[in-house]
Amino acid sequence: MTSSANSRLDTALLASMPVLFVALWSTGFIGAKFGLPHAEPFTFLFVRFVLTLALLIPLVKLMGSGWPTSWRLWGHIAVSGLLVHAAYLGGVFYGIYLGMPAGLTALLVGLQPLLTATLAGPLLGERITAIQWLGLALGLAGIAMVLGSKLDPGAALFQGFGFAALACVLVALTGITLGTLYQKRFCTGMPLLSGTVVQYLSASAVLGLGALLLEERHIEWAPTFVLTLGWLVLVLSIAAILLLMALIRRGEASRVASLFYLVPPVTALQAWLLFDEHLPLMALVGMAITIVGVVLAARGQARR
Repeated sequence: MTSSANSRLDTALLASMPVLFVALWSTGFIGAKFGLPHAEPFTFLFVRFVLTLALLIPLVKLMGSGWPTSWRLWGHIAVSGLLVHAAYLGGVFYGIYLGMPAGLTALLVGLQPLLTATLAGPLLGERITAIQWLGLALGLAGIAMVLGSKLDPGAALFQGFGFAALACVLVALTGITLGTLYQKRFCTGMPLLSGTVVQYLSASAVLGLGALLLEERHIEWAPTFVLTLGWLVLVLSIAAILLLMALIRRGEASRVASLFYLVPPVTALQAWLLFDEHLPLMALVGMAITIVGVVLAARGQARR
């Protein structure tokens, strides 16, 4: 294969990474819907992370991946793991467990790109251009159209769930936002594979403590739960997270965060395919607007 052909292949693979990441990441809400009837949130996530570590640690040794070179870097990676994994996933799973609708959860967490773009300037020195702000605004409008079409406008905001569920989802939103910024700022020297192991170690310690103190730790090992757990371990906790870490390393935090605007529309599409949920015209229009917004946000030149 010629060098030009290799270059084109590399370009195509790099271009496909965001698409693949969105497709995989969006299945997390579907997995929560399938798995939470069979296990409490922290217990569910603790088992998921332990199984993930059981696969990742031998993989680090097999691939000869080096470990972080200093205790300071170990600490930064552990903090990013607490934010990206423990706070984000713990908040999302517990919010849904307490009654927060999955669609509303996705909408609130979907505010992350705007929050990241707002904080990226003072914390990372990134300048968000006007075209990027336009893309972020369009993405937010598209999410509102997709999920707003599925919500009953006459229903009370807190019908079916309480402030605790809302607080959990807001913790998730804060965790994934700060985790993205923190990793970009302090973990640029992180070995991808072994660094992910460190992140899961710190997150599983906190989630395990939460399960021990707050839950009964009962698991119903039904086939649905086993299959869901396998998917979340192999596809979400390994493949999707490694993709996210690679994307954060390659691009500005605000551009990576814009990908999360695509997650709620793709989740809605998956729910339609799996659960036959109806997608009205407004939802389809919202998906198109969201995609346009992501393209604008991703292509705008962010400068330091």
